[in-house]
Amino acid sequence: MAAERMVVVGGDAAGMSAASQARRLRGRDELEIVAFERTRFTSYSACGIPYWIAGDVRERDALVARTPREHAERGIDLRTGTEVVELDVPGQRVLARDLESGEEGWTGYDKLVLATGASPVRPPLPGIDAPNVHGVQTLDDGQALIDTLARTEGRRAVVVGAGYIGVEMAEALLRHGYEVTVVHRGEQPMSTLDPDMGRMVRDAMTGMGITVVDGAAVTGIVTGADGRACAVATDDAEYPADVVVLGIGVRPRTELAEAAGLPRGTSGGLLTDLSMRVRGHEDIWAGGDCVEVLDLVSGRTRHIALGTHANKHGQVIGANVGGGYATFPGVVGTAVSKVCDLEIARTGLREKDAHAVGLRFDTVTIRSTSRAGYFPGAAEMTVKMTAERRTGRLLGVQIVGREGAGKRVDVAAVALTAGMTVEQMTSLDLGYAPPFSPVWDPVLVAARKATAKQRAGG
Repeated sequence: MAAERMVVVGGDAAGMSAASQARRLRGRDELEIVAFERTRFTSYSACGIPYWIAGDVRERDALVARTPREHAERGIDLRTGTEVVELDVPGQRVLARDLESGEEGWTGYDKLVLATGASPVRPPLPGIDAPNVHGVQTLDDGQALIDTLARTEGRRAVVVGAGYIGVEMAEALLRHGYEVTVVHRGEQPMSTLDPDMGRMVRDAMTGMGITVVDGAAVTGIVTGADGRACAVATDDAEYPADVVVLGIGVRPRTELAEAAGLPRGTSGGLLTDLSMRVRGHEDIWAGGDCVEVLDLVSGRTRHIALGTHANKHGQVIGANVGGGYATFPGVVGTAVSKVCDLEIARTGLREKDAHAVGLRFDTVTIRSTSRAGYFPGAAEMTVKMTAERRTGRLLGVQIVGREGAGKRVDVAAVALTAGMTVEQMTSLDLGYAPPFSPVWDPVLVAARKATAKQRAGG
C-alpha cells in the first residue's frame, strides 16, 4: 500500500509543527510529507525580531528553532524558496513555483495543511516602496532593516503604527540612538487596551523621549531626489525621517484559499472546526496566522496573530493527520509586550468588545506594586478589571507597569479560561513572599474591588 502524502503550505510555526508532529506519529513508509516555504527560513520566532534588531538577541540564527536541514533529517521534504501559487481542491493538488528558476509543477496530496501566515499591512501610499521604508515580519525583513540602520547617517526614525510591533520597534530604534516619532491613527497607543490604559502607555513613552502623534492618518511617504524616504506625511504635518518602520498590523494571507473557495471569516481568516480542519473539507487543515479562532469570552471568532497559537494549532493538526486526536478549543486573547522598562499586558475583552457582544459590565482600576512596598525594587503597576454585571464573571484584565507587571496577566488568563467570577478569584491561593508580591497580589486586589462593586450593585 502506497504511503499517503501530506502537503504543507508554509514552513514556519504552524506548518512545521504540524509536519513534525505527524512524522512522530507516522513513519516514512506510511506518510510522505512535502512542505513548501517561499522564504529561506523555517521554524523561526517572528516575535523575536524586534529584540534581535534592538540587540537583545545577538544573532539571527538564534531565532531559528529548526533549520531546513534538520527538518530534512527527520524525513520531511522541505522545499524552501518555493511558493504555492494555486490550490486545486477538487483535484487534490497544489501548483508550486520555484522563485529562483520560475519553474512550476503540480504536487498531489491526500492531506493538505494551510499555514500561509499573515501579511503586514502596507497601504498603497506614495513612497511606501522607498528602500528605507521597512516592514518587520520575516527574518529577511529584519536583516534588511539592520542593514539600513548600519549605513544610515541620519538619526531620525518614524514608526507608523502604535500596536505591539510599533511600540517594540520604537524601543529598538531608540536603543540604536535614533530620535523616534510614532505616528498612528488611534486615540491612544495600543488599541488593544482601553483608552485610559493606552494613555498611560503614551505618557510613559513620552517620558522615554519618544514623540507620540495620536489621531494622525498617514497620507504618504515623502521621498528625496535619491528616491529614499525623507519624511512621513499626514493631513496636518510632515515628520522628518531617515528610516521609516511600518507597524500597522497584519492581515491573514488567504488569497490562495479565497481563490479556491475555502470558507473565511469576517477578518478574512480561514474558518476551521475544533480539530483545525477547514470547515466543509475533510482533507484540508489550517492553522497559524491565516485562521480565525474562537474567542472563549465573547463567543465570536477573531484573528489573532501569535506564535503561541500557531504552534498549538500545528500540534493539533499533526496529531489528527498522524492518526491521533486533538482539538483547539479557543483563546481568551492574552498578549504581553514592553517598551523599554514599561510592561503592557491584556487578556479577555476591552470595554468596546463587551459592548459589541451585548454584555453589561462594571470596571475597576487599582494601583499597586510588584513586590511588598517596603522591599527594594518594588515597582508600580495599574490593573484594570472588567466583570459581567450581576453574574460577576471575569471578562477582561489589562495591566500597565514596570518590572514584574506583565506576566501577572497569566493569572487572569487562567481565570478567564475557567470561567471564574471575580469573587472566586479573591480566594486564589497565589504564591507570596515580599520579593515577589505584596500580601495581596495586584490582580487579587482588583478582584476584591470588582467584587465589592458587584455587591454594591455597580
